[in-house]
Amino acid sequence: MSTLQFTGFTPATIQFFKDLKSNNNKPWFDAHKPVYVSEILNRMKTLIVALTPAMQSIDPKFDFNPNKILSRIYRDIRFSPDKTPYKTHLWMTFQRFIPDGQWESFPAFFMEISEEGYDYGMGLYGSKKKIIDNLRERIIDEPDHFREITEPVLKRGFNPEGETYKKPVKNDLPEYFQPWFNYKYAYVIKTCPVGKEMFSEKFAEILADDFLTMKPFYEFLVDACDI
Repeated sequence: MSTLQFTGFTPATIQFFKDLKSNNNKPWFDAHKPVYVSEILNRMKTLIVALTPAMQSIDPKFDFNPNKILSRIYRDIRFSPDKTPYKTHLWMTFQRFIPDGQWESFPAFFMEISEEGYDYGMGLYGSKKKIIDNLRERIIDEPDHFREITEPVLKRGFNPEGETYKKPVKNDLPEYFQPWFNYKYAYVIKTCPVGKEMFSEKFAEILADDFLTMKPFYEFLVDACDI
């Protein structure tokens, strides 16, 4: 891993993603791979290093292997109708090591970057029904606590998202809680356009500060997972 400090992304980072979208083929990528390595891969790795102290304070059981945290730009096209060989975005995911490999069973923090900007957040994705049922039961049992730990997150511009059921899940709680009942799995996410903060070392501080705010909510989800 690079030992350099994170100083932000650069306009070349965004330009690479734009150009890749129009030239998604091996000859072009091979010719521009040095740009990918210097402006995206290495900068993502140094961002992981910058975030690690905050993430360790959230959960020291996270898997901090950068090869597990950072996604690969190479797409698996074996079973996909889309045969373009490269992803036009890259992301990092902080999550505990799950022995059975079922990453859907546990909450995770994430940040994704593309030509359009970046998004980041935390939550469950593709989780089993049992886990979501546990989450709903905990919300019903502790509605005041749940609101207390989620309101600060929503006030920072994060929104709950997820795949919804076709029919609303019946419950007697106020409107504030309804999104969490109608998702098959749920997470909070903030989507941001390309901005000057991306090109500064302050970007790591912004992410870390927001992630730390989510710690109580993360712990609530961990308890609901019961793993």
